[in-house]
Amino acid sequence: MQQWWGKLLFIHWRVPIEALRPLVPSRLEIDTFDGSAWIGLVPFTMWGVRPIFAPAPPRPVGAFHELNVRTYVHAGGVPGVWFFSLDAANRLAVWGARRFYHLPYFNARMTLRQDGETITYSSRRTHAEAPPAEFAATWIIGDALDEAPHGSPDFFLTERYCLYSAARRGERLYRSRIFHQPWPLRRASLTSLRSTMLEAVGLPTPNGEPLLHYAEAIKADIWPLVAV
Repeated sequence: MQQWWGKLLFIHWRVPIEALRPLVPSRLEIDTFDGSAWIGLVPFTMWGVRPIFAPAPPRPVGAFHELNVRTYVHAGGVPGVWFFSLDAANRLAVWGARRFYHLPYFNARMTLRQDGETITYSSRRTHAEAPPAEFAATWIIGDALDEAPHGSPDFFLTERYCLYSAARRGERLYRSRIFHQPWPLRRASLTSLRSTMLEAVGLPTPNGEPLLHYAEAIKADIWPLVAV
């Protein structure tokens, strides 16, 4: 698959590794940085979603908003992302990702509005028989950052080039490779945040101010799943 991601905000908190361990398959090691595991809440919009061999669909068809809850893991020394939930405002994308990528996608009603450097984003889950979850935030885009150097917290939290998923309640583990250029990161500041996304997947309400990064747009190529 090929797709564009944009208007994206990384919202990260430190979290005790023991809070994540029951929610992540035992075959995956939970990644840590500076002595902590991390939990991410990532709202964004996407467009140009298509199979790599097909032409790009019209913007209204191949464009929708998404919001994911994630942490960072590795298997066999290969670092990647583990998703606790992914909400999206596109029923076909939700069905396809659940069916072919074994990812915990949920239908949601979502909006994104931008006024100058201020973005307001909201999401309310509508998926049948799924835990209710809501998100609403407003943030201000800040100055550009230098490319994240390897070994930095910025690199650890954003430069991930595969995702992991599981089927049959974690008995079968899969990996999908992802390629994109380094994230064009910017600073950001939150003016409001209200969310039950973490609590909906059984994670504790985070303490303290989150670490923020914003990115305007990036193109990504996503490979099919392979068994780990």
